[in-house]
Amino acid sequence: MLKALLCDLDDTIYGPATGLWPAIGRRITDYIVERFGVSREAADARRSAHYEKYGLTLLGLMHDEQVNPEDYLAFVHDLPLADYLKPDPALSAMLARLPLRKAILTNADAAHAERVLERLGVRRHFSHIIDITAMRFRPKPDASAYALALERLGVAPQECLFADDLVSNLKGAHDVGILTVWVRPQHEGALPEGVDYQVPDVYSLERVIAERLMLAS
Repeated sequence: MLKALLCDLDDTIYGPATGLWPAIGRRITDYIVERFGVSREAADARRSAHYEKYGLTLLGLMHDEQVNPEDYLAFVHDLPLADYLKPDPALSAMLARLPLRKAILTNADAAHAERVLERLGVRRHFSHIIDITAMRFRPKPDASAYALALERLGVAPQECLFADDLVSNLKGAHDVGILTVWVRPQHEGALPEGVDYQVPDVYSLERVIAERLMLAS
């Protein structure tokens, strides 16, 4: 039976229509421009190369260019959240109805997650924020990230549901036995490998969880 909900932060707990994640992406390019004195075109190319090699731009900057991760994370998340997010009473009510332990698993840092959850008005629903630092910079989809989350929540893989907007992260969770939900506004055709369910938004998680709990009863 399900006992816990593990949820990604950016573009999952809030939708892509907010524009926040693209704004963070622009800040990543800004950081490379300012840190290395290169053009935006060169910065975008550098960012893409690191992402392709490591799966996360930050890891490439740390490993190949000796960037301080705290400096990077503070810079890229330095955005006026009120311009992108507003309190979400419907989300708060939905989370309150879920009879599960709840945690955030994010490749961002805890400070950013705290700000986002506070802005949405849902921080109180999450017992844990498991961030890139807690993962010791071995982020999703590394198996160790999910092992840490399961340990913090005190549940077995089959007792946990994980929601994310990226298939690669979901596959990593699925590989260790966690039930997965792809939060994607539009999708047609068969589900990708490693995805158990697909929903258009975070609010629809309630339907999936109710279905799973009913099957287990």
